[in-house]
Amino acid sequence: MVPDADDKSPALKLPDTVFGQAEVRRLKRELESLDDFMRQANLREAGKQPPLPKTSRLLDALASENGLNMLQAADRTKLSAFLEQVDQSAPVLHFSFAADPSVAFLTKLVAWLRENMHPQVMINLGLQPTLAAGCIVRTPRRSFDLSLRQHLLQQAPLLAKAVQEAESAPSATPSVGVRL
Repeated sequence: MVPDADDKSPALKLPDTVFGQAEVRRLKRELESLDDFMRQANLREAGKQPPLPKTSRLLDALASENGLNMLQAADRTKLSAFLEQVDQSAPVLHFSFAADPSVAFLTKLVAWLRENMHPQVMINLGLQPTLAAGCIVRTPRRSFDLSLRQHLLQQAPLLAKAVQEAESAPSATPSVGVRL
């Protein structure tokens, strides 16, 4: 996100563990709940406030990575506006895998995508059991089949040519039996 000309604060950054719109929406709801709690706590008598609610690891990571204090209303407002902007306008890629990828793999994938494509890119995951290896990546305008099947289909003419050459070439090794 590019900071506004009148905004002197640096742009906020999503942690790599926040990779999909579902996480962004969950963070928005959690932040709204925390904001409601803080407003209600201000209305109560001193000393009669309930303990602060526990926050998720994702919200903790988002706040700490951006140097925000969730006890400050201005920081909560800033983070809420950022999450709304990400939810509405971040680019989304859809990945289809044969099986559920690990969290470590997804974190590395998101880190690479955010470094090389867009700092707020979101991914949606899908399962396509017919894939043996690789994945299919879809954008709003294009689809990329990076599966092993597609690779082998593209190499079929080369394989056919190699088989044809092997059949037409005379056998280089004599078929003499060896006794031991």
